[in-house]
Amino acid sequence: MHLIPHLNPLPDAVVFDLDDTLIAYDAVAEPCWQSVCRRFALRVPGLDANSLYLAIKDAREWHSSDPERHLSSRLNTHAYRREVATIALKRLGIDVASLANEIGDTYSVEREEAAYLLPGATRALESLRADGVKLALLTNGMSELQRPKISRFALAPYFQHIQIESEFGIGKPDERAFNNVLKSLDVTAMQTWMVGDNLEHDIGGAQKVGMTGIWVDWRGEGLSLSTKVKPHRIIHNVSAL
Repeated sequence: MHLIPHLNPLPDAVVFDLDDTLIAYDAVAEPCWQSVCRRFALRVPGLDANSLYLAIKDAREWHSSDPERHLSSRLNTHAYRREVATIALKRLGIDVASLANEIGDTYSVEREEAAYLLPGATRALESLRADGVKLALLTNGMSELQRPKISRFALAPYFQHIQIESEFGIGKPDERAFNNVLKSLDVTAMQTWMVGDNLEHDIGGAQKVGMTGIWVDWRGEGLSLSTKVKPHRIIHNVSAL
C-alpha cells in the first residue's frame, strides 16, 4: 500500500464507487464472455470459440477507445453488448442480427448473475459508519443495472446519498457529479475521500475538486509510468480502509 504522509486517519465523509470497488463486476467480465463464446460457437458450423472471443474483445476495445462511444455504452449497456456481438460476428463473416442479439443478451444476464460482493466490503462500510463517517455511493451507468445490484447486496442502508449517472444526468469524471455529492452530504472536498478502481473517472475526477483519491488496484498492476493521475493512496481491497 502506497501512502502519503499526514493524511488524517478519518475523514468527514467517504464516497465509494460501486463496480469493482464494493462488488466484483469487471472481474467477472472475461470469464462470462469466454463461457458465452464457447456455447454459441457450438451452434455455428466452423465457428471457433476463441476466434469469437478475440473478435468480441477487439470490438469492445474499439468501442471504449472513443469517449462518446464509451458514454453511450454506459447509458445503453444492453444495446452496446448487442452491437459488440454484431461487430465481432461480421468480422468473422457472419451477418446474423438475431444471433448477435442473443449473444449480447445472454452475456448481459450471465454477467449480472456472476457479480458478487467483494470480501470485506460491508465490514469496511460498517466500520466507517460506526465511527461517524458520512458515506455516499457514486456510480456511473444505468439505473436499471445499478439499482438491482445495490438492492441484491443490501448496500443502500449504508449510504446517506446514492447517485447514479443515468438518474443524475451527469457521471464521473465530471466535476459536477462530485460537487453534488459533497453538497448532498454537507461536507467539504478537503475532508472527503473518494474510493474507486478507475483512475481517470474516480480518482482523477475527485482530485480535481479537491478530494483525497484512494485507488482500489484490484488487479494488482500498480501505476503505469505514463499515467497522469496520481492517487493519494493505493489499496487492493476496500478492507484495507
